[in-house]
Amino acid sequence: MSDEKAEAAPKKKGKFGKLLMVGGALLLLIGGGVGAGVYVGTSGMLGGGAAHAAEAKPEPQLVPKDQQERATVDGAAGGTTPTPKGEGGSQYASTYYVMEKEFTSNLLDSVHFVQMGIAISTPYDKTVIENLKTHELAVRSAVLMQIGETPEEQVFSSAGKQQLQRRIAKAMNDTLQEKEGFGGIGNVYFTTFVVQ
Repeated sequence: MSDEKAEAAPKKKGKFGKLLMVGGALLLLIGGGVGAGVYVGTSGMLGGGAAHAAEAKPEPQLVPKDQQERATVDGAAGGTTPTPKGEGGSQYASTYYVMEKEFTSNLLDSVHFVQMGIAISTPYDKTVIENLKTHELAVRSAVLMQIGETPEEQVFSSAGKQQLQRRIAKAMNDTLQEKEGFGGIGNVYFTTFVVQ
């Protein structure tokens, strides 16, 4: 009889151990399910990516000429003169932005260097200029690379300067496209241009 009691006691411990293991496995399974549910819910995998749609930045919008902000006498926005009506030209308004710092670079295979001020225009809303300001460091680097690859002969002719303007605009748009997914710069203008 004492042998039967000795055998009965370990069976109870075995049931208790099994119960603990099953309970622990159940808790682990529930915890994993909750963790996976939280991950799927916050990553936007369900619902067609609504989480990412809320974070997405809006695309810049073209600004029609009749919605253009006219400049005041001192150059600030907010003038009261109505937008002139005319024949031809673009149907979209141009927004201009002058980059504050000038660009200075050596020319390709030359002892000369060039110093220039740059302004841009865009037919889009202020989003393009905000993107340009946000990524000014990367844009400046791309512009300096284009200036540094310019041969001396190109900066002494009007046609050469126009080619440089197009190359700079492309470099700026490529950089903004890489950083923001949208370029938007229409033209580049030289505000100063000195070759020494």
